Amino acid sequence: MRKILLFASFLCGICTHGETLPMKGNVIKPSNPNIQYIGRVSMKNPDVIRFNYPGTQIIASFKGTSLKMIARPESGYFMAQIDKAAPFKVGFNAKKDSVVTLATALADGKHTVHLMYIIEGLFRQPEFHGFILDEGYSLTTPPTLPERKIEFIGNSITCGYGVESITKEDLFEDETENHYYTYATLTAQALNAQHTAIARSGIGVYRNYDGPKTGNKENMPWQYEYTLFNQHDETWDFSRYQPQLVCINLGTNDLSTNNFDIKRYENAYRGFLKTVRQHYPNAKIVLLTGPMLGEKEASQQRKVLDSIRKDFNDGGDKEVYRFDFTFQTGDLHYGASWHPSYWQHQKMAGELIAFLRPLMNWY
Repeated sequence: MRKILLFASFLCGICTHGETLPMKGNVIKPSNPNIQYIGRVSMKNPDVIRFNYPGTQIIASFKGTSLKMIARPESGYFMAQIDKAAPFKVGFNAKKDSVVTLATALADGKHTVHLMYIIEGLFRQPEFHGFILDEGYSLTTPPTLPERKIEFIGNSITCGYGVESITKEDLFEDETENHYYTYATLTAQALNAQHTAIARSGIGVYRNYDGPKTGNKENMPWQYEYTLFNQHDETWDFSRYQPQLVCINLGTNDLSTNNFDIKRYENAYRGFLKTVRQHYPNAKIVLLTGPMLGEKEASQQRKVLDSIRKDFNDGGDKEVYRFDFTFQTGDLHYGASWHPSYWQHQKMAGELIAFLRPLMNWY
């Protein structure tokens, strides 16, 4: 496996090894009101925050000279940023490691940490258990979050499957998936917007990757109503996050192998779009096509989505739009398993940003 070396050194004393409790310091529980969460997080137990979608974010401001993070062992990978320093990757991977040092030797003052979960946590069952600060220090008022909000609904492309790999022969690994480097995150950052990613590799709107022609029950419409992917004990409260913009990127898996029914895809997509509109009555909704399909399949998908957009517009919903990414050709390399590379995601973000700025008037 070959990976892109993208992680800059952080000069405040970063350490990514695990430590064991007990530890000296002020333990901050996840229920602390000064901790902000973006994304679908379960707060059924306020001191054990559960999540499993990529892009879930944890944000807090604190005083002191150091910061440690507590999470469930084997929760997986996060990107972390302290103040305006370069973001860096940290991992909870050992069976007993539950504490990771995010920063030491900071200037004694106020600092802000941004954390993003960057992989799919379906099998990891990630949990956030809090922070540890210097003795006598505490969290402070958190930063103001952007008023702009986006939701990306998608598949492996939106997750960031293989984005840290530079060869299409690589297979999937958590180590090369990184939502932070996707078109979704890059677009949200450029537009100064919060974003969530309701995304899972292999998922479709009616048929998951290489599924039966009649479709799969465990598709995106079936999963969409719940806080955690594949865990249906908690229905998501859509009032907790109302985006002004929704981007749907589904169809690559539905149409990626020959055994598909284009009419079933269209009918399922129409039904799912109605569901999204019911949850977000005031949002602009953009129907995307990805860069991975072959020309024949992509042509069918574009025709279907153009028809859906027209019918919704003609029926009175004027806030449904269309956008197509350009096809990947390999000139910007491939990520694992033919997925978009780090550089392809940058190109995709540039294309989408140029489309969304005038649409949303977000300059």
